[in-house]
Amino acid sequence: MKAYVFPGQGAQFVGMGKDLYDNNPEAKELFEKANDILGFRITDLMFEGTEEDLKQTKVTQPAIFLHSVLLARSLGDGFRPDMVAGHSLGEFSALVAAGALSFEEGLKLVAKRALAMQKACEARPSTMAAVLALPDGKVEEICAGIDDIVAPANYNCPGQVVISGTEEGIDSACAKLIEAGAKRALKLKVGGAFHSPLMQPAQEELAEAIEAAEFHTPVCPVYQNVDGKPHTDPAEIKENLIRQLTAPVRWTYDVQAMVADGADEFIELGPGNVLQGLVKKIDRNVAVSGLS
Repeated sequence: MKAYVFPGQGAQFVGMGKDLYDNNPEAKELFEKANDILGFRITDLMFEGTEEDLKQTKVTQPAIFLHSVLLARSLGDGFRPDMVAGHSLGEFSALVAAGALSFEEGLKLVAKRALAMQKACEARPSTMAAVLALPDGKVEEICAGIDDIVAPANYNCPGQVVISGTEEGIDSACAKLIEAGAKRALKLKVGGAFHSPLMQPAQEELAEAIEAAEFHTPVCPVYQNVDGKPHTDPAEIKENLIRQLTAPVRWTYDVQAMVADGADEFIELGPGNVLQGLVKKIDRNVAVSGLS
């Protein structure tokens, strides 16, 4: 069974999507529609901008969404997923690819999400850190003992958890995690504490837009980040999407659940190959490939 997976923020690169724009008339039309919806020429930044341009959250998130969704569209009848999942932002790409959201609705929500997250990041200094070679439970225990806002944000694969919180909280947690035996606890170059309680203002802003958007039953189950379980009910999908901003991304559990439900081939659609690497670390027995 085929599982299609969609990457999140961090996978962007200059020139992303240009082949699609140049060689696929439908993709070109949708790229131009995206420029109109967003109110700026995101295609110029994607194809010819600088790395700094692409690092702006308001650019990064819609850029990765566009690249991923239009790759799925470019497959035409060849895109026949048995199940889909996306990592953080990638969940929106997965939902559009699986027909739960229209292209236009999906892009508007992603743009809203990006701006709301950027605003929340600017409101309070915060960051994230990657923790290697500690059990999930130990990371959770140490985060819970920090006298500040610190929480697991991404369960990426066994032995790789990203934590999120205030600058001081992350510094304190990193020191304690190294003491506890972590191979590494490295602060990441990100603008804020994604998937933590510090995203509450962004969650409240995005919730209104998600509630107002029209969701449909997807063509296949969507394995969502908040619980690592398959969903097809539009009301449940909405609720989980709202919770996603302040809850951790349970990617390890998404992949394990898809494998348990019969997935033996994982195809990453979008820039980069990060998810292919994570899937192989979660289960060595599945086939992985990608289209970028």
